[in-house]
Amino acid sequence: MTTTKTTGRSVLRVLRDRDAALYLAALVLSGFGTSALWLASGVWVKDLTGSDGLAALCTFALWAPTVAGPALGTLADRARRKPLLITLDLLLAALLPVLLTVDSPHGLWLLLTVLLVYGTASVVHEAAASALVATAVAPELLGDFNGLRTTALEGTKLLAPLAGAGVYAAHGGAGVALLDAATFLGAAVLYACVRARESRPKPPTAGRRERTAEGARHLWRDPRLRPLVLAGGTTMLFAGVNGALVHALVEGLGHSPAYAGVLYAVQGAGSVVIGLLSGPALRRLGERRFAAAGIALTGLAVALRAVPSDAVALACGAAIGMGLPCVLIAALTAVQRRTPDRLLGRAAATAHTLMFAPNAVGLAVGAVLVELADHRLLLAVLGAAQLAALAQSALSPLRTASRSPSDANPA
Repeated sequence: MTTTKTTGRSVLRVLRDRDAALYLAALVLSGFGTSALWLASGVWVKDLTGSDGLAALCTFALWAPTVAGPALGTLADRARRKPLLITLDLLLAALLPVLLTVDSPHGLWLLLTVLLVYGTASVVHEAAASALVATAVAPELLGDFNGLRTTALEGTKLLAPLAGAGVYAAHGGAGVALLDAATFLGAAVLYACVRARESRPKPPTAGRRERTAEGARHLWRDPRLRPLVLAGGTTMLFAGVNGALVHALVEGLGHSPAYAGVLYAVQGAGSVVIGLLSGPALRRLGERRFAAAGIALTGLAVALRAVPSDAVALACGAAIGMGLPCVLIAALTAVQRRTPDRLLGRAAATAHTLMFAPNAVGLAVGAVLVELADHRLLLAVLGAAQLAALAQSALSPLRTASRSPSDANPA
């Protein structure tokens, strides 16, 4: 009961903050459109070409620019973040209607080009948004905000694909593109209402390569940020391998491939819950212990997925959904708190690349491993490896037990 009251107060504190609420609404609105387009683009290409490989290229085009995060993040430090976010949203709102002309396989190049631009703009948008929230939201609310952001975005991922599928069935891919464009227009209006005190960035004194490396150098030299970001990348690497085993897990349980959607929905529900609990948990545990607890929960749940039981699979899916975001929320909050404003765009983009790019590697590795060994053995080994990596890392609770009192209450 006490935890519920504390969580409720944390959520209300964020929502009562005008700028935090506007910022969160803008993220949810644009995130809804993005999730709808993500699903519809693959279906669209599949319908146009009949090719699974070309359909997969849509996801690749959206995610490929993440690798260039450190370089793209410099753009978020060269301009005031609020006008930059509004400009990017308006740019995408104007770009997406171009897809109305795609009605045959000959238009595939245009669709993929738009998605590549979309993904590139999204990387810059993420960097600028992470930097803006650090100035627009009170420091003591950052952990609560990032957790609530996770809850909101995971919630949209549960609803947006259904909405996107419905719009696609009724109006085709062009209808989904227009829906996404409308969400970006709405987000631009919401960002325009945010009261952010930003000064114009000083002209750069170093070369582009030096400015790009500065964000990574800051993350590496900070003794608190480095282990959190590295732990996030390692966790997402394992998550990628685990994700590649989902269909083998479903087959082992005796279900049709569509059952994977049930597992994803349960995992999303777990992420919604942990997002609500993140603010109070971060204040009580601190970033490192919160991240370590999440990694431990994820590793244990992955290992237990080897048990051939529907009930266990569903429980483990919810546990993974709760554990996986912990290190990501902790790392992002720490980066926002411990990075100077002039570096925040680059540092946030670099951290995002270091944490999420390994997921693609993990998916590729898992796709190979699942053809070579039984998925139950792979799940047991994967979970044990994640727990072992945690025990050896700087995030281990045993190694952080002697922290100062301020570490337990970073706010």
